[in-house]
Amino acid sequence: MNDPKTLLASPAADVSAPRAGAADVAAIAEILGDPISDSGGVVARRRWRFPWKTLLTLAVLGGGVVASPWVLAHIGRGNSANPLLALPAYTAQRADLTISVTEDGSMVSDENVDVVCAVAGGATIVWLIDDGSRVTEGTELVKLDSSKLSEDVSAQKINYEKSRAANIQAAKDYSASKIAVEEYVEGTYKKDLRKAESDVSATTERLQSTKNSLEHGQRMFRKGYITPQQLDAQKSAVDRADLDKGTAEIALDVLKRFGRPKMLTELESKRDAAEAKRDSEQAALELEKAKLDRLSSQLAKCVLTAPKDGLVIYANDRNRDAATEIKNGAKVNEGTTILRLPNLSRMRADVEVHEAKVDKIRTGMRARVKVQGRDFDGSVAAVANRPQSNWMSTAKKYVVQVKIDGEPGDLRPGFTAEVEIIVAELKDVITVPIAGVIERRGQYYCAVRKGDTIDKRLVTIGQGNDKLIEISTGLEDGESVILNPRAVFSEEDAAAEESVAGGDGGRRPGEGPPAAKGPAAAAPAAAKGAAKQG
Repeated sequence: MNDPKTLLASPAADVSAPRAGAADVAAIAEILGDPISDSGGVVARRRWRFPWKTLLTLAVLGGGVVASPWVLAHIGRGNSANPLLALPAYTAQRADLTISVTEDGSMVSDENVDVVCAVAGGATIVWLIDDGSRVTEGTELVKLDSSKLSEDVSAQKINYEKSRAANIQAAKDYSASKIAVEEYVEGTYKKDLRKAESDVSATTERLQSTKNSLEHGQRMFRKGYITPQQLDAQKSAVDRADLDKGTAEIALDVLKRFGRPKMLTELESKRDAAEAKRDSEQAALELEKAKLDRLSSQLAKCVLTAPKDGLVIYANDRNRDAATEIKNGAKVNEGTTILRLPNLSRMRADVEVHEAKVDKIRTGMRARVKVQGRDFDGSVAAVANRPQSNWMSTAKKYVVQVKIDGEPGDLRPGFTAEVEIIVAELKDVITVPIAGVIERRGQYYCAVRKGDTIDKRLVTIGQGNDKLIEISTGLEDGESVILNPRAVFSEEDAAAEESVAGGDGGRRPGEGPPAAKGPAAAAPAAAKGAAKQG
């Protein structure tokens, strides 16, 4: 609202006055007639002259007086009351002021058991229990697509059985090769050694026997009892026996020096190779078994059951888009939470607080939570360090967790909650409505009504909430404050403010309109500063 003097001196008065005077002149001329157009002749005009100029002047002045509101306001109405005194006012008073931050949020459980997709590479949901269902431990909650895993498990069972057969054969071969080594060392070699030693002994005895026969034959030959041919035969027998003995001794030496090490090395080599093959097949079997167990475990994880009794809540967070929404046919990645089983005895409200207000909030501050007409007490449990990402808005908001005291009863996750966080409680301070304060050039003013006058009072503001603001200095208890102080400040003051700001409100070319000033903008800024000091 502009200054009443300016309103009274509006351009409408300047335009309406001439129009009203012209109408009066036309009416008088119609009644008296036009003396110029009279057909009475010149003699009549000369004999009597009517005072036309005087009459027209009075008519114009009379019409101007009737039509001009400025004249009406100053003639006969100069003692009328100031219209600004009729504006609504508020009596400043001392009272307790609660500074709070109020935001809407949603209820969540402070303790959840998450049902997570554990299938490697993810899977597709083929069946899903209804959201909000009450379940008991062991109830089937989710079925994931298992067709590919079933085929993989069948193929892996075949590979496992083949590996098991190869492992059995390798183990048997190793056992046989190990027995062969023991058989040779403890049996075959000893037998061959005994035989070779027996051959040496037999040939030695035979050689000695033939030598004795030859000595006897020689005596008998000298006496003439045997012929020379018989003596030669005995000599040949001695030579053969000597050869047989040498052969037996060589065989024994070969057996000891070469036969035993060679055979033992061959048998031990076969044994060691069989042992390595057995170990290899055992490792292969374990690998195939591990693959089978893993695939079988993955197949079992395609059916998710309830780990405990509770209420089923779909894990559809506010930031989840339609492509990743939990529903039948949705593709979920490994590690993605599909369902939650909240602990309904431990509930909290999560609210998103604008960055301009989040600096006021500290852990442990008391809060009031209103859910479906019910009031609960609580406290701030945590304040996020990073803003919540939201591609739909550029505003930065931080999640504040407010834990509800005690057991809230039948509250469910997802319920809308109105949370009031108590930032400060001021005792015995002067307060006025935010609408009663205006900001002009970085200073704050109130329009104070004193009798029939209005005083533009410079004030110092403190903290405030959405309705009231603390006045630190400048006001006294019981003073009346106009609730529309902008109407008190004249257009000249506004023009002077624009002139100081550069003629266009301090804006540069291309910038939008300046931010709104006044109590709505002043109170949060002052409250923020006071909260930082506290």
